[in-house]
Parts: sequence; C-alpha cells; structure tokens
Amino acid sequence: MNAPKHPCFDASAHARWGRLHLPVAPACNIGCAYCDRKTDCVNESRPGVCSRVLSPEEAADLVDRVARGPMPLGVVGIAGPGDPLAEPERSLRTLELVRRGHPDLLLCLSTNGLVLAEHAADLKALGVGHVTVTINAVSPDIGRRIYAHVRAPEGVLRGSAAAEALLERQTAALAALHAHGLTTKVNTVVVPGVNDAHVTEVAKFAAGFGVTLMNCIGLIPVPGTPMRNVPPPAPQRLEAIRRQAGEYVPQMRHCARCRADACGLLFEAGGAPPPVPLHHGRRTRQDCRPPSR
Repeated sequence: MNAPKHPCFDASAHARWGRLHLPVAPACNIGCAYCDRKTDCVNESRPGVCSRVLSPEEAADLVDRVARGPMPLGVVGIAGPGDPLAEPERSLRTLELVRRGHPDLLLCLSTNGLVLAEHAADLKALGVGHVTVTINAVSPDIGRRIYAHVRAPEGVLRGSAAAEALLERQTAALAALHAHGLTTKVNTVVVPGVNDAHVTEVAKFAAGFGVTLMNCIGLIPVPGTPMRNVPPPAPQRLEAIRRQAGEYVPQMRHCARCRADACGLLFEAGGAPPPVPLHHGRRTRQDCRPPSR
C-alpha cells in the first residue's frame, strides 16, 4: 500500500487511512462562546469531548494497540479535549513517544494558536507534519463576540483586548509554521450573525501564510454555552461561504467534526471496534446531560 496520506487534509485518503486522536490535553487557554469541554462523555460526538483523558504513556500504548489492529492507521493527532499547547509538556511528550515507536506514522496537532509560535520548532523536530489552527475572526470587533477570555502571558484578557492578543499570536503562529515548512489547515467555526459574513476575510488572511486548506465548520449549539440558542448555518449558506472562501484557500468538505478521542476511518460505519471504547466521530441524538425528570 502507498504511504499514508492525511485523511483530513486529503479527501482521497479519508476512506483508506484511519486516524487516531489522543485525548491527552484537558486544559484550555481561551474561552470560546460555543465550547463546553467534557470528559467521561460517551454519547455526545463533537470536538471537545472524550471518554477520559490519557497520560502520554497511556496514549503511546494505545497507539501500539491500534497499530496492531486491522485498521490501516495513517495518522495520529492531538486535538483536545482542551488545547494541546495549553499544557505543552503533555502533548510534546506524547508526540515524542509516538514518534519513537512509530516513525512511519503521520503526526498532527490542532490548536487555537495562542502559544503555537513558541513551539513550532519543537513540533518540526518531532516530525509533526500537519497542524490545524482554529481562526474564527481577523477582526477584534468580531472576535470579542466569540472569545470570552484569553489567558495571555500578561494575564487574563477579555473583550477586544483578548481577541486582539489572540489574533496577534495566531499571526505569529502561521508565520512560524510557514517558516518551518509545516502543512497548515485553518478551521473556522461559522456562527450566523457573528462571523458568517467575515469568513472570506479569514481565508484571505490565511492565504497570505501559505495555508493549504480551510475547514468551515458550522456552529454546533451546545447546551450551557453562551451560543446555545444560536442556530447553525443552513447547508446552503455554509456552501456559499465555502465557495467564496475557496477563491483564496481550497476548502475541506468531508469533515466529520470528530471527538477528541476519535478512532477509525472518517464516516466509517461498523468495522472492528478499537481496543478501548473510543469513537468514530459520528454524531448521535444524545448528549451527556443527565436525563430530565
């Protein structure tokens, strides 16, 4: 079989190569109005949730077991349930162990970019080839409606100051990734009435740093978050946004909006179960709230 391709970055690979997300990053350094991180969650399938957080050593052992299974494992990534670089030592240690045991696997990481510039060289040295940065706005006036706070080195920032500081660091992050030759994707959560008319500006910004792919993700209204009552964008609206943004950066259209512990082929139905109760990233009708009485 040919060398693996990243199933998220290459649509032709998503039915041939599996991915494994390692949930080793419980903390986060920003507060997004659409996000609610959950652990010990088995029913809700979306970014930010996992069954349990693993130690780097447990994660490396999991990779060993999945690699011995029937699934053609192509890529191992870290995407939460928090931000992989909020506690960088956990993620970097995990990547080091995986790279040592599996030199042929692709490695990737998904982050908000707040402290990414400081660790771009570390990721390059560990053989991480693909990085995803979530950028929801390139205007502080819009960003302040999405980010409740940012834990910057100078302290906790809020409002426009938080959005401005995050954008400044995301700019440095994209520049660092480009300088180190890492393949970069930008994720943008599309929030109707907030940034849906602004996504093309994000695409223009990303294109200036050689970003190779953009993933416009429709908002998932999560109970208990400030955006719980905001409706997701209609499919037709989301596709129109992708067409406009696609004039600047190629668009991803096969995203499964995976959990932080996803395992398997994208859109896989059935097949052999993984060696631990992880998830395929498919959405269900339930979430992790206790049943109503």
